[in-house]
Amino acid sequence: MKQLHLVLSATLIVIFCLCFGEINLVASAAAMAEIQQLGYLTVAVKDNLRPLGFRDDNGNLRGLEIDLAQRLASDLLGKQDAVKFKPVANSDRLPAVFNHQVDLAIAKVTATESRSRIVSFSVPYYYDGASIVTKNTTIKQLKDLSQRKIALLNNSSTISYIQYFVPNAELVSVNSYGQGREKIESGEVDAFAADISVLSGWVQEYPEYRILSSKLSTEPLSVVMPKGLQYDELRREVNEAIAHYTVTGWLKERTDYWGLK
Repeated sequence: MKQLHLVLSATLIVIFCLCFGEINLVASAAAMAEIQQLGYLTVAVKDNLRPLGFRDDNGNLRGLEIDLAQRLASDLLGKQDAVKFKPVANSDRLPAVFNHQVDLAIAKVTATESRSRIVSFSVPYYYDGASIVTKNTTIKQLKDLSQRKIALLNNSSTISYIQYFVPNAELVSVNSYGQGREKIESGEVDAFAADISVLSGWVQEYPEYRILSSKLSTEPLSVVMPKGLQYDELRREVNEAIAHYTVTGWLKERTDYWGLK
């Protein structure tokens, strides 16, 4: 059994590498002592996902996850600006950590059991989940969506939640959030279903929309960290810091500031 487990583990790593590219032999991820010596953290973030991580009108990175990265830099290294940001696409969030291109990823990553075989996760800093946005004032709760059309991203995990909670709704697949909004504006659909973090940014940009109060799922967003004994201190300090931010109310204050439910 032990031998089989080793084979399966090796196979998993090989599959991951085949899917996401070769392991970068010139590692830039560092253990805590090295990070302190360098004087900065390298963090993978999103730069196009309001209000978690996005660029403002001046091109500066802002959002809840940017605040978290800067707070970690302040507490771990003594300076808020002791962080180098590396904007990444969704497909590069885990590989950037796994391939040691960054120290951490704070980029709307849901902690899952399958992912935890490859990388480590911090305690959650925000609980995301699926919900529904609409501009139709007659739609106030889930039952009002019966027999109506709801747009969802192709292959989205939200599809199964809608099928469960609103089984009589007609689902319409779209390729992007922009296309979903276009279909609402044209009257082709009545609502759009996606993660609350994304929908919060949507209603901030388009205040005529609103998010229904019903939450269809709960998904913990966590900081992604590398595996390995050499990163134990880094993982411990990040976890302790986030736990402290939760207990003292700092995380709640920042999520409220960024309009996240």
